[in-house]
Amino acid sequence: MRDHRKLHAFETADKMVLAIYEATRAFPRHEMFGLTSQLRRAALSVASNIVEGSARHKESDYLHFLDMAYGSARELDYQISLAFRLGYLAESDHQKLDELSQENCKLLNALINWLRRNRPQV
Repeated sequence: MRDHRKLHAFETADKMVLAIYEATRAFPRHEMFGLTSQLRRAALSVASNIVEGSARHKESDYLHFLDMAYGSARELDYQISLAFRLGYLAESDHQKLDELSQENCKLLNALINWLRRNRPQV
C-alpha cells in the first residue's frame, strides 16, 4: 500500500479543498446547492480519490482512482473559471485558485503518466 500523505499531488489537492471551502463561504446563498456545492464536491473528490486509490493493492485500481481524481480536477478547473465569470470570486481569489488548480492538474497528470510508463507488463 501507498501512503497518500507522501504524494505532492495529494498535498496540493488538500490545499485546494481548504481554499475552495474558504472561497465559497462568501458565495451567494442561492448557490448553496448549486455552484458552491459542485465546487466543494469536485475539490473533495480529487483528494478523496487519491486517498482511496493509494489504499488499493492493485496498480490498475490505483491508476483508475488517479484517473478519476484527474477528471474531477479538470471539472474543478472549469467551475473555478465559471465562478469568476459570474462575479462570485474576486480577481485575487481566482488567481490563487487557478494557480492551485493548474498545479494540481499537472501533478496528477505527471503521476499518472509516470505510473503508466513504469508499470510492469504482465
